[in-house]
Amino acid sequence: MTAPDFTADAVDILPDLVALRRALHADPELGLDLPRTQQKVLDALADLPLEISTGTATTSVIAVLRGAHPGPAVLLRGDMDALPIDEATGLDFASRNGNMHACGHDLHTAGLVGAAKLLSARRDELHGSVIFMFQPGEEGHGGAKIMLDEGLLDAAGERPVAAYAIHVAPGPRGMFATRPGAVAAGSNQLHVTVRGRGGHGSQPQQTLDPVPAAAEIVLALQSFVTRRFDAFDPIVLSVTRLSTGDGAINVIPEQVELAATVRNMSPASLKTLQEGLPRVIEGVASAHGLTVEVQFETMYPVTVNDPAETAEAVDVLRDTFGEQRVMIMPTPMMGSEDFAFVLNEVPGTFIALMTSPPETDLTTVEWNHSPRVLFDDAVLGDQAAALAAVAFARTAR
Repeated sequence: MTAPDFTADAVDILPDLVALRRALHADPELGLDLPRTQQKVLDALADLPLEISTGTATTSVIAVLRGAHPGPAVLLRGDMDALPIDEATGLDFASRNGNMHACGHDLHTAGLVGAAKLLSARRDELHGSVIFMFQPGEEGHGGAKIMLDEGLLDAAGERPVAAYAIHVAPGPRGMFATRPGAVAAGSNQLHVTVRGRGGHGSQPQQTLDPVPAAAEIVLALQSFVTRRFDAFDPIVLSVTRLSTGDGAINVIPEQVELAATVRNMSPASLKTLQEGLPRVIEGVASAHGLTVEVQFETMYPVTVNDPAETAEAVDVLRDTFGEQRVMIMPTPMMGSEDFAFVLNEVPGTFIALMTSPPETDLTTVEWNHSPRVLFDDAVLGDQAAALAAVAFARTAR
């Protein structure tokens, strides 16, 4: 069967997708409750032949397109939430509400709407069903897990055989990148409270000062990471918070709190972290006569691409866009993704799409989560076409 020319079809809908993306960008919402974003998606899908349902625990949207021919179900994901960042891009459609689509989820949402439009227009040629997953709460809220718990995988009446998502990133505009196996890191959070006995800053001998112990813990964590893990199974541990509260300068505090983000690439490394971090932290605190509370929380698992599904997706992308626009990543990304929850249930592929404006100096480009990051929405046609093409090919198998 000859595949439709989705890239040509996408030319006609690109202006609508750009308008939607910019409307989303100007009005970002956070977390699991995105009522205005949800309504924009529902309005954009209203004229399509879709079976639409919305979430109860979140403002999610699930839309199912049933093809004219028998075949399996596949799933396409687009996340919708923003970040609590004051935007500094200077764009005409920049957010002014204190939040920002600094991770490109506005493009993900608009691109998924585009895929729904493209596949709906080719419904008579489509085999099986396509589930369009519009997800709130990707940024640390586990929205994908909530949607799974609410029955996402049963939306089409049968479990999907494959799942795909595209995530935008800085880089040469229009370049796709992915890899088989681990593609993005697992995400974990470490919270530590070091407790001592406070007192006057001039009389440390009369106190149990938690500050130097906390400083030693920070350094010990860095040594732990560099000495307990294989360099080819990397760990990133970044202490991002260190606080004694807001007491007076001449007061030794009762306690110090620190927190870290911890990224891993394998179940084995996660087990070592879970067992080893408390031991190191408690050992340092004990050496100073202090007590300590340690909480290690696993947020997202490692995002793992199915090798067979990824090989086919790469073939489809190369057939659609040309060999020169598709690359195999040599190493995984250390960022994390809650699409990992979906890929734990369904084989599939997570794909990066580079979207920096052509005039960007790629040596100094701002990355996702920066208040100055720029994503060129001229890619939206190709983004929609890529999602449609991989879904169409997989349902036809």
